[in-house]
Amino acid sequence: MSLMIPAGPASARSLTGVLPDVVAALTGGESPLRPATSAVVFVVDGLGALQLRAHAGHARMLAPRMGKKDVGRSVFPSTTAAALTSLLTGEWPGQHGLMGYSVLDPTRGVLINQLSGWENEGIDPETWQRVPTVFERFAALRSFAVGLPAYAASGFTRAILRGAEYVAAESPAERVSVALEFAGRHPGTLVYCYFPELDKAGHKHGVASDEWVSALEGIDAALGAAKIPDRVGALVTADHGMIDVPRHRHVLLTDEDPRLEGVAHIGGEPRLLHIYLDEGEDAAGAALRWETVSGATADVATRSAAVAAGIFGPDVDDEVLPRIGDVLVAARGTWAFYDDRLTDKRPQLMVGQHGSTSPEETVVPLLRLGAFAA
Repeated sequence: MSLMIPAGPASARSLTGVLPDVVAALTGGESPLRPATSAVVFVVDGLGALQLRAHAGHARMLAPRMGKKDVGRSVFPSTTAAALTSLLTGEWPGQHGLMGYSVLDPTRGVLINQLSGWENEGIDPETWQRVPTVFERFAALRSFAVGLPAYAASGFTRAILRGAEYVAAESPAERVSVALEFAGRHPGTLVYCYFPELDKAGHKHGVASDEWVSALEGIDAALGAAKIPDRVGALVTADHGMIDVPRHRHVLLTDEDPRLEGVAHIGGEPRLLHIYLDEGEDAAGAALRWETVSGATADVATRSAAVAAGIFGPDVDDEVLPRIGDVLVAARGTWAFYDDRLTDKRPQLMVGQHGSTSPEETVVPLLRLGAFAA
């Protein structure tokens, strides 16, 4: 079986260490960041380091601040549910349990959408996301999360932002202003500020589309126009990058496909499938079928091989283990896999995608501003 190791610079900081580094810089602990009295972590969903370099002319504030070492590394899978949770808990997916866009609830045998399915599927954010957030672990710091009003009470917000006071703001410029105001006004404050606009534009229109470039320019302008208060440190990072998948690179899985033999559920996302098998099916045999038929379009591994390789982190909790597919299929190149038996074809309209192991998806900016850059 092939080994799915996320690509990228070996020196890149894991997202799991970013907020602990920030907290240490605020509390006098050992940190690669300079000391600060308060801090803001700006997260641009979907902004990979390679995309930022390729569109430097449209990011005149951000791009010049990214040197070769100013990068971080997303987790596996390189998708919002897993990566944002790792950023905000300081833990790997094998511990927090959000293993992808959709995963199996092993107690009920149904797939759960990790971004929007909490309420519909009756999942408790307080228990399904299994570990304390950074805000809960360091409760002595006053914490705020600045984001869109629509996300204020969502199940995903309750899962990953526990311990922070949510502050709603509409435009990127408003979010930047509010975040910096709170950090400047309240010493000893940790602020998380989230921008979903770029990811949304990429999914719908693709990286380098006019819509994606416009979103990048808007976020860059909002950050460039802001004045960071004295002694406030700021970081700009992302949960993952993105890669465009053309329609002719869609692998459509139909009833006749031998890869579907013994498959009970297909979870994950088009760039990273969690394959859940019928009871009694042999995972090694299923993985071999997927590998043989898929050829150069994918890397394939069994759950046990992936866990042993440590791609979900150094340890996978026993409670988390059955949420992982019996077989994992990570798309190579610009391929994506779709279950064409489903009546809802809207996911096949997505252009920009992520979840797999390419540098475009896994390497993100990690830019220091304010007191952290001084």
